[in-house]
Amino acid sequence: MPAEKFAAWLERHSAEYVRERMAAGDSAEYANERATESNAQYFPDGAPAEGQLVFEVVTGDGEFVGVLWIGPMSPRHPQEWWVFDIEIDEAYRGRGVGRETMLLAETEARAHGAVKLGLNVFGHNTVAQRLYTSLGYETTAITMAKPL
Repeated sequence: MPAEKFAAWLERHSAEYVRERMAAGDSAEYANERATESNAQYFPDGAPAEGQLVFEVVTGDGEFVGVLWIGPMSPRHPQEWWVFDIEIDEAYRGRGVGRETMLLAETEARAHGAVKLGLNVFGHNTVAQRLYTSLGYETTAITMAKPL
C-alpha cells in the first residue's frame, strides 16, 4: 500500500476492528484497548512493523477494491503467519475477489517463509466462514460468550 494512503487505511481499519469486537460482545472500552495495543505492536510509529505486509487489492484494470494485511503473528513464531485483515468492497463481493485475495495471502506468506497461515473470523460472518472453508481452512478454536 502506498505510504500516502496508509494512515487513512489504518484509521478506518482500527474503527472497523472496534465495531467488529463490539458486535461480537466486547465493551467499547475493551475493544478500543485491543485496537490501541494492536496498533502499537504491528504499526509502531504509524508504519508497518518488520514483516507486516499491507496490500491494496486492485482489479485487472487497476481499480481499488480492498485491502489485505498479513504477517507473522509474533516474533517468537516467524513461520506462523496470520491474515489480520481482508476487506473487499461490497460491490465486488461474490465475484471471486476475496478468493483471489486469500490465494495472494497464501502465496506471499509462503514466499516469506511461512509454513502456516491462520485467521480469525467472527461468528456472525458466515459468508467469510464459507469462503475460508472452501479454501481448506479448518476451525481450530471456538470462543463462545453469553451476555448476562
